[in-house]
Amino acid sequence: LRCALLAEARLPEAVMKKEQVLSCQLSAWYPLFRKLTIRSIILPLPQNVIDYLLDDGTLVVSGRIETPSCSHAGDGSDEEQDIQWSDDENVTTLTAPEFPDFAAKVQEAINSLGGSVFPKLNWSSPRDAQWIAMNSSLKCNNLSDIFLLLKSSDFVTHDLTQPFLHCTDDSPDPKIYPQLVLRKWCELIPGGEFRCFVKENKLIGVAQRDHTQYYDHVCNQAANILSSILDFFRNQIQYKFLDEDFVFDVYRDSQGKMWLIDFNPFGEVTNSLLFSWEELTSGQTISKGDLKDPDSPAFRYITSEMTVQPSPCLSYRLPKDFLDLSRGEDAHKLIDFLKLTRSQEPESSEDEG
Repeated sequence: LRCALLAEARLPEAVMKKEQVLSCQLSAWYPLFRKLTIRSIILPLPQNVIDYLLDDGTLVVSGRIETPSCSHAGDGSDEEQDIQWSDDENVTTLTAPEFPDFAAKVQEAINSLGGSVFPKLNWSSPRDAQWIAMNSSLKCNNLSDIFLLLKSSDFVTHDLTQPFLHCTDDSPDPKIYPQLVLRKWCELIPGGEFRCFVKENKLIGVAQRDHTQYYDHVCNQAANILSSILDFFRNQIQYKFLDEDFVFDVYRDSQGKMWLIDFNPFGEVTNSLLFSWEELTSGQTISKGDLKDPDSPAFRYITSEMTVQPSPCLSYRLPKDFLDLSRGEDAHKLIDFLKLTRSQEPESSEDEG
């Protein structure tokens, strides 16, 4: 009896199936909701480009114009200083691979979308690599900009290598065809984007997408914002998506018009923001929003500057190995680090002697 009671008390986990993940690819839902979202162009990724993106070697961005490594001007001593970078005679110069056919298609797509684009793969954008861009933005004008972000992103690597990592079904992994998605660049105000959680085709929760900031207009217009989102869901999304459990992001512009931004799987692979996945999947009623409608979803947003939360993407500004070591989350890396430290100790002692 006690075991039975414990089993009943245990909160259910989010059940995310591989078919649900497939449904959230932009290429799967874009034809159905083209008129509601940002104009996009989808290009298949050639295998040689995929290999380049997954290459763990030195980051060399294809298409970038490099300055000469040394100058022919000056006296002999200056030239000698320029070329003596290493004592290793086997040092080779890395050159960026070129993909002329793919580059031409990408540039044609960029031009047709107005000259600037927001890049992503089947599911994920390289938000975690935004810091590495020269303008600290995901705005790209050419293939070099795109490659720099994609090669620096753990989110993109997940798309290419482990898209079904958190799925609960044991069926064989479906065949994936990696795609580069180019979306027309739009200047979106972060305070206008909201994440919506749908379970069994019912909107159960809405959260402020950017929980790292307090937005006065969200607090002042909470009821109107929630009403607009609920109407948009009922008229444009409900019963039209490919699954009954999913997450979608919307943007409400300054005129009150709603735009569909993206779909995500209903599961832990998707950031639940101001909710927890335990409460979203528990089946229990979540505290309601500001509307009197009994079907109104819970609406959570930052109510003051004291309640803002740190951005999860900040952790990606350091190498993941460093973060794992500092948190003690990877014992193997810690062991390797200790071995490396110990192997260097004799050298240090000899130098001191």
